[in-house]
Amino acid sequence: MSDITDRLFTPFQLPNGVELKNRLLMAPMTTCTGFYDGTVNKELIEYYQARAGSIGTVIVECCFIDNLGLAFPGAIGIDNDDKIEGLAKIAKVIKEKGSKAILQIYHGGRMVEPKLIGGQTPVAPSALAAPRDGAATPRALSTAEVAGMITKFGEAVRRAIEAGFDGVEIHGANTYLIQQFYSPNSNQRDDEWGGSRDNRAKFPLAVLEITHQMVQQHADPSFIIGYRFSPEEMEVPGIRFDDTMYLLEKLAARGLHYLHFSVGHTLRPSIVDTTDPTPLIQKYVAMRSAQLAQVPVMGVGGVVNQCDAEVALDHGYDLIAVGKATIAYPDWTDRIMAQQSLELFIDSSKREALTIPEPLWRFSLVEAMIRDMSMSGKKFMAGVFQEKVVDESHELLVNVSLESDGIKNIELVADSQPDAAFLDSFEIIRSRILDANSPHVDAVTGATTQSEAVKKAVSKALAKSTKAAQLADGGEAKPQQYDVVVIGTGGAGLAAAIQASDDGTSVLVVEKMPVIGGNTIKASAGMNAAETRFQRIKGISDSKELFYQESLKGGQHKNNPVLLQYFVDNAPEAIEWLADRGIELNDITTTGGMSIDRTHRPADGSAVGGYLISGLVKNLTQRAIDVMLDTSVTEIVSEGNQVTGVRVLNDDNEEQLIITKAVVVATGGFSANSEMVVKYRPDLDGFVTTNHKGATGGGIALLQQLGADTVDMGEIQIHPTVEQTTSYLISESIRGGGAILVSQQGKRFHNEMDTRDKVSAAIIALPEKYAYIMFDEQIRAKNKAVEEYLARGLVVSAESPKALAEKLDIDLHNLLATLENFNVAVEKQVDEEFGRRTALRHPINQGPFYAIRIAPGVHHTMGGVVINGESAVLNSDQQVINGAWAAGEVVGGIHGANRIGGNAVADIIIFGIQAGRNAAASARG
Repeated sequence: MSDITDRLFTPFQLPNGVELKNRLLMAPMTTCTGFYDGTVNKELIEYYQARAGSIGTVIVECCFIDNLGLAFPGAIGIDNDDKIEGLAKIAKVIKEKGSKAILQIYHGGRMVEPKLIGGQTPVAPSALAAPRDGAATPRALSTAEVAGMITKFGEAVRRAIEAGFDGVEIHGANTYLIQQFYSPNSNQRDDEWGGSRDNRAKFPLAVLEITHQMVQQHADPSFIIGYRFSPEEMEVPGIRFDDTMYLLEKLAARGLHYLHFSVGHTLRPSIVDTTDPTPLIQKYVAMRSAQLAQVPVMGVGGVVNQCDAEVALDHGYDLIAVGKATIAYPDWTDRIMAQQSLELFIDSSKREALTIPEPLWRFSLVEAMIRDMSMSGKKFMAGVFQEKVVDESHELLVNVSLESDGIKNIELVADSQPDAAFLDSFEIIRSRILDANSPHVDAVTGATTQSEAVKKAVSKALAKSTKAAQLADGGEAKPQQYDVVVIGTGGAGLAAAIQASDDGTSVLVVEKMPVIGGNTIKASAGMNAAETRFQRIKGISDSKELFYQESLKGGQHKNNPVLLQYFVDNAPEAIEWLADRGIELNDITTTGGMSIDRTHRPADGSAVGGYLISGLVKNLTQRAIDVMLDTSVTEIVSEGNQVTGVRVLNDDNEEQLIITKAVVVATGGFSANSEMVVKYRPDLDGFVTTNHKGATGGGIALLQQLGADTVDMGEIQIHPTVEQTTSYLISESIRGGGAILVSQQGKRFHNEMDTRDKVSAAIIALPEKYAYIMFDEQIRAKNKAVEEYLARGLVVSAESPKALAEKLDIDLHNLLATLENFNVAVEKQVDEEFGRRTALRHPINQGPFYAIRIAPGVHHTMGGVVINGESAVLNSDQQVINGAWAAGEVVGGIHGANRIGGNAVADIIIFGIQAGRNAAASARG
């Protein structure tokens, strides 16, 4: 080993005498994995535990010190004493592995997005928006609030000490609040905290001072105090390097144990003087005083291999922080000590093995490192395949370049003339496909249609290439053959495909629509289950028997008891099945017809559908499961009473026979087939539907051709809260979060948490035949679905009930009385007026106040084909059709006459798993 390498792995002593076992630290990196309220979860604890040990020190991601200070979703907090217990678990697992545990603390200031803090206005030194598109203008902190903010930093240090951390890192970088106070760009105050450079330096110095005070009161001298800084700002006026050196000298004089140089690469030069290639670390070493030189300096950025760390040490850094490499390689230090040469990428199938939390997996920093290694076993004809990209506004050509084992490039044909917005989204989706080596990736937010069009073009190129490779090998394309064919890509179909693949069978998924997701992607509330691990964590006492009885009551006792019992018994296992595959539903709310919180949803309170489909698609891609989009199944082929194949027709009108031993039909219901709806329920003529346009009952017709029986076809559910101009469903979780329904007269008129059929009937009985779902800021803060409603322009908002009443033309006297009566009911936990017993969470009394005009819409068809307790399809003689399985809304009998909110997502996962498992077993046997 060289002298530098020896220094890298030998112990290092900080100025306070604390010895680190080596000079390597895990850099603090956003994971977006905390619960919606900033508390720690099991996934986060396991993430840090997996990376501690050989590395000398772990710096845990930044914790917000105030509930207005979180700068990203899924942030963890240290803003109150309730957070200590969870943070202590992280500190404990790090220290037990032999590493030091340091916690970074921060406040985002003007970099906070209002939607992350419940729509409130961010705070900052001055009321100046950050120089970026769409940035909110913050509220300037008063002089008293500045002092209060310093106290909050001090309290955060105390909590870190009580949680057992070995130190804190004060986050004075990344243009967050501390840096904002020092910057002449963001701090234009005229009091003692602004103006001159000395005044602007007071805030970071005050934070350091209160940190020392807390250490003196609650810890011992071994407690580590670090400070992270960004050396320059590009803005004019802005922080320049000599400003930074001035501040660092002052911080060093007060006492620090290390400085963390926040740059994108350890050897980055100036971003202001772009003509000077000198690394900033060299300037720092040359300019620092003898006193500042006593404070160790840490470098970060671009460290993947041993040589990267050695070069950084050679240029003057004392400590090395490692970021992305420790995500890709939890045992990174061991690998470097073994002198391995590493490449910075992550195998798309290794998320669980690498203990990477699902939210971090979906974070752009990590997504850019993911590669799909699963296509290496497939054979493509190398070459360039030209395909059309068609959406509402464009018809363009792309060249998809393929190699024998995957996708090489995707380029727009030169004479294509897309607009700038399309080009932006194209580059993002192109990168995602190339990084994943698969077209089955998440669409670009705000550009879903364009993304799906590009993904479709790539999928068609892959299909043509595969066919060409087959012809080249054998001279004639043979019928494709799979053990299991799954029809439909909603939650039931994807769960079935994943389970069948996990059980060792080859699987093809066929979808008639151009996109994956079916109706599931529109699901909003969550997934019902009783006696789950997540309920126990939250102290919720529930029982499967109660869940059964409430589902039976909601279904008006028409439910198939065998299917309902299997549904209830297997719901907790389905929750764990998802969690095992990186899809954790660990937040819990309630829906109408339930007496207990058992509706499981994502930790951030967001709509369940998109989260679920995104996670299932990643699992689909990891397993290299083939998918045909824009392809209709025209016939399920059988010989005697045995399924032998399916005939499909793609959007190029090409017909193909696919040989298979088992078919899982998971095509959904028929709510979007108005003719079929009216056939069974003439009274629903003219109703809008919440379903996607592919929910037309095609799977029922396919199975009826085989002789399948049907049940409950007239049992069609209307959902009470549908925005009528867009047919957009307003999630039941909003009422489950505490919202109420009021009429145009400003009065409540029914128990909002009653079953959907009864609430819908009550709305239809109103003279105006519509109502408003009304809630306040407290409910919005805990239900991320509201952000989408706001973005879509569905919400009317106002700062007070009076202003809201004026906007809605509602009688103010009635509305105020309604709110007062409801708030009293919440206080007493007794709703004497309408008998509401659940979701009396808190008074509706914190502005802004919100309302969405709603009325019922066709939402779910409870009827469908008949299955037995194994998900096998039965004919009219109640005999099994061999090889035919079904799951999801295509099946009848489970929900009886009315489906409980949250039971559909449970249905598709529970029976999707069962159908996939049994289809695989029948195909193998």
